[in-house]
Amino acid sequence: MEAQGLTTVQGSVACASWIRRPENAHLVVVATSRRRNSSPPALEIFSYDSKTFSLSSSPMATYVFEEGEGDPLSIAVHPTGDDFVCSTSIGVCKLLQLYGGQQTSVKIMAKDLPALHGVGPQKCLAFSVDGSRFAAGGVDGHLRIFEWPSMRVVLDEPKAHKSFRDMDFSLDTEFLATTSTDGSARVWKIEEGVPATTLTRNSDENIELCRFSKDGARPFLFCTVQKGDKAVTAVWDISTWNKIGFKRLLKKPASVMSISLDGKYLALGSKDGDMCVVEVKKMEISQWSKRLHPGTSIGMIEFCPSERVIISTSTEWGAKVTRLNVPADWKEWQIYLLLLGLFLASAVLFYLFHLNSDWFWQIPVRDHPKPNLGSFIGDPEKSSDDQNVWGPVDL
Repeated sequence: MEAQGLTTVQGSVACASWIRRPENAHLVVVATSRRRNSSPPALEIFSYDSKTFSLSSSPMATYVFEEGEGDPLSIAVHPTGDDFVCSTSIGVCKLLQLYGGQQTSVKIMAKDLPALHGVGPQKCLAFSVDGSRFAAGGVDGHLRIFEWPSMRVVLDEPKAHKSFRDMDFSLDTEFLATTSTDGSARVWKIEEGVPATTLTRNSDENIELCRFSKDGARPFLFCTVQKGDKAVTAVWDISTWNKIGFKRLLKKPASVMSISLDGKYLALGSKDGDMCVVEVKKMEISQWSKRLHPGTSIGMIEFCPSERVIISTSTEWGAKVTRLNVPADWKEWQIYLLLLGLFLASAVLFYLFHLNSDWFWQIPVRDHPKPNLGSFIGDPEKSSDDQNVWGPVDL
């Protein structure tokens, strides 16, 4: 089934990400590169309309990079939605903070990150699920993991990879998976600051993208593996780091992979603009979105924090919001309404059962004289022959 894609931001979009806001009034930050009309690179904040599944026609706030700072390369938004980090093509790393609770008064304030000053372009940036760790993987292969927001160094490995391609934190922030442009993949034990394992592969296989499961029930690591012209999605058990299986899902080279916050769906974007969404429980494709970004590689895919909606970007077609045609999740008020309905139905059934169950609930009651206590304990003034209240027994 085809999904509905709506072009929302045109132009040379480098990357984008959702910004969580209270009451699901989410925002989207879009990083644009220098355009043909010489517009400077910028970060633009858009509001999201859940009724029309689209972004606002114009940005609510804009941060323009200074001359010589380069084009945006990667971006990571903190789970609270208050901070995000952006790295540029010449190695400038900036911390940007969002102010203003109302959508009409959002402001961006930029700050330098001394811990990332002069480190060079960072291909991968990521926050942990709980927001307590921040990781940066450089084009030069240097891996850095920090505590957030103190920026205390947890791990500093200059030769982690030849050059970074992808990274992802595990749900419990115990591990960080990273992949390299040379096809290798490693898993790091964060608190100990050491590599936990290197994923096994054949000499003709390249491990390219990685995402941990996020449902809290299946401790898996999903990776895209390219072997010649064959592309598969492989699964590793993180308790043993053994590969437990693989499946051909996208059936073409993948350029990007993402997983929903609840871990129910996995999305794969191709190098020719197609996208598929996979139900993790069955590892089956729920829908295709062909030619979402026709003829160009999808650079980024990310699930909306609260809805079955995806934002994707490419340098040629800009940013697109796509509504997924998958079964809707139960809302909290729907669950309470269902429980109330079940309670009322149970009460009605109980009442009807009470009215119609004579054999149990309505045992016929006859009028009996009040028993004489003396008939049971006997009357001392009567003879013993009169104490047999049941009458004579014929033996």
